[in-house]
Amino acid sequence: METIRDLQKRYCSRAMIVAIAVALVLVVLGYKPLARGLVLGTLFSIINFVLMGQTLQARLAKPRSRPTLAALLSVLARYALMAVPLIIALQYEPYHIVTAVVGLFMVQAAILFESAKNLLWHRSSATGIGK
Repeated sequence: METIRDLQKRYCSRAMIVAIAVALVLVVLGYKPLARGLVLGTLFSIINFVLMGQTLQARLAKPRSRPTLAALLSVLARYALMAVPLIIALQYEPYHIVTAVVGLFMVQAAILFESAKNLLWHRSSATGIGK
């Protein structure tokens, strides 16, 4: 079984690689604010995912006293963290808000893409399609 840290490393590195590759294409095409927004959002998405894993480990290790308050505070802190790139993108011209929002979902997109790929791979290998 994979540890949380292994999952974080896998999904976060994939999200960052895709974000940097797309950002390089955007820079070459002359869309630097779009590239900056994407990378900014992806960085905060990665930070959020890592913090979520850390708080999960901490909550599992703690006794069950006042878990709802700790969970609520954890979620609120992570939402506040996710608001930072949106505020930056709204306040400063060099960042584009739409790509910052897209970047905030890069880790989730990496997880979804891998799950869809595995589902399609297993389905096609079970039915003999693609052989």
